[in-house]
Amino acid sequence: MGFLLLLPRYFLIISSFFVLSSLPLSQSGDAEALLALKSSIDPSNSLPWPQGSDFCQWTGIRECIRGRVTKLVVEHFNLTGTLDEKSLNQLDQLRVLSFKANSISGAIPNISGLTNLKSLFLNDNHFSGNFPSSITGLHRLKVIVLSGNQMSGEIPSSLLKLQRLYVLYLQDNRITGKIPPLNQTSLRFFNVSANQLSGEIPITVALKQFNFSSFSNNLNLCGEQIGHPCSNHGLSPSISPNSPPSSKHRRRMKLIKIIAGTIGGFLLLLICLCLLCVACKICRRRRRKSGDVRNKEVGINVGGRGGEGSGSAANGRDSNNGRKQGGFSWEEEGLGSLVFLGAADQHMTYVLEDLLKASAETLGRGSIGSTYKAVMQTGFIVTVKRLKDSKYPRLEEFRRQMELVGRLRHPNLVPIRAYFQAKEERLLVYDYFPNGSLFSLIHGTRASSGGKPLHWTSCLKIAEDVAAGLVYLHQTPGMIHGNLKSSNVLLGSDFESCLTDYGLMSFKDPDSVEETSTSSLFYRAPECRDPLKPFTQKSDTYSFGVLLLELLTGKTPFLDLVHEHGADIPRWVRSIRQEEMESGDDPASGNETSEEKLGALLNIAMACMSLVPESRPVMSEVLRMVRDTRGEAQVSSNSSDHSPGRWSDTVQSLPREEHLGI
Repeated sequence: MGFLLLLPRYFLIISSFFVLSSLPLSQSGDAEALLALKSSIDPSNSLPWPQGSDFCQWTGIRECIRGRVTKLVVEHFNLTGTLDEKSLNQLDQLRVLSFKANSISGAIPNISGLTNLKSLFLNDNHFSGNFPSSITGLHRLKVIVLSGNQMSGEIPSSLLKLQRLYVLYLQDNRITGKIPPLNQTSLRFFNVSANQLSGEIPITVALKQFNFSSFSNNLNLCGEQIGHPCSNHGLSPSISPNSPPSSKHRRRMKLIKIIAGTIGGFLLLLICLCLLCVACKICRRRRRKSGDVRNKEVGINVGGRGGEGSGSAANGRDSNNGRKQGGFSWEEEGLGSLVFLGAADQHMTYVLEDLLKASAETLGRGSIGSTYKAVMQTGFIVTVKRLKDSKYPRLEEFRRQMELVGRLRHPNLVPIRAYFQAKEERLLVYDYFPNGSLFSLIHGTRASSGGKPLHWTSCLKIAEDVAAGLVYLHQTPGMIHGNLKSSNVLLGSDFESCLTDYGLMSFKDPDSVEETSTSSLFYRAPECRDPLKPFTQKSDTYSFGVLLLELLTGKTPFLDLVHEHGADIPRWVRSIRQEEMESGDDPASGNETSEEKLGALLNIAMACMSLVPESRPVMSEVLRMVRDTRGEAQVSSNSSDHSPGRWSDTVQSLPREEHLGI
């Protein structure tokens, strides 16, 4: 009887022994799996993984939780061989897996065992074979980057099962077939260019937000996104040998008409070119006689006053987002020159003529001017801002301000590379940032599409970048931003946040009575909403607070936050975060750490948005508070600029959209 009473206690002791003994086994299992994986892809022993040491400290192990590997990032190590399926699937706690920029070959193995995976980076290798169907069963997966490989086959329609899909990059492969009708509202980055896809691009809400660059270099692809409508009978209907004679005759006649029309069009084009050459010669003679044009060895000096539509073509509107495409053109009145800024920019090889011949796409219009994406004939891409008030400031004042702004160089500023000034024309030339703006990251291409709060780690990273850029600006005497908003924060090549449009508010005509757009008004401090009141460093601080609330809520600040919510702003922010947690997208992770960081960010935002300017902290103090908050949350100190650990699993280390000339 006594033995029976002691029996449950023995079972408890034995079960506890097995539970405790399993802990080191799981750790040992990850170490053995990593070493087996290394043996299959690292014959040259490039990875310094010493057996017997703490594997959580090995190169490329970016994060371990409770003795299990959660982030494996092994990039730019020239690894070869093939991935070992068995050892890879044993790492079942991985959230982030990256073998980017190596030389791994073979088919991507079945990775159905990685059920916790959120981000997968296998780009720029030598992978071949079909798209791995096992990927579509990983329901937590948000980021898929398989670009720059030799993959073939079709894109599986089972990708529709990944409801959290945020990034899908498949460009530069050999993928065939049709694009599946992806309809995930979470999709923000998409590229299937340079493949062998065919058929019509599906017209879904998710795919309509992407333009030509996401689908280019697929010869048999059609759809409104690329300006190539699909015919009712297919792209290239073939002629069947069993067709009735009447059908063959109709096709033959149609072919004759096409050939005749082509020849006629060619002759008409030839006549137009001849007339154009004659007209150009006449214009040159007139300009030589009047002495209006002087050619110099250093470049071509052209300038003038453009019409309202200058800077973009008058025709050719993109059906997806309304952006115009065309070339820059101005009336040749007066003289102007393209001036490069900064010693680091002496390698620039283009001249004004190259810029004027570039194809232009309108990126946006604001109170300062219009912004264009300019693609030169060499493939070099820049961003050009054309100031709206062409008569203000005066030439000398404009030159002095450009020399001041042009000297500013900081990792969190978009550098201005050159400027152009003529009698009634002002152009600014910046680097082109293909990853878009912070506004697009939060809200998509349209604010009405519904944004979502970012993970608190992402909010902290963005806040630190923006604050660092503002601190650098404010250290320059008399320099402020004056127009801080999410659309004026661009994402760099490593997804760092960079400020643009800084130092330009002085270019507004002080006598202009044009109303500020609603999109900018509610970022501004209350004391600066009067167009006659000057902007200050403390008004930049207020705008930073509004931007921080936009990050935390995913909502556009197109309402007066202070008057709408007042002292209840913290409660309003927490209610929005709670809604996201209940819907399944858990931006705050629901733990004590996230609640603490959320509270710290809210306190910073509320301090910045004080109605009394003197009560707002200076940006150097704001930066210190953000860094203190972020420093407490750092898990590992060995992450590099390429580490996905810099951001939340949603947006960390998103791949670059490469383009010619950059």
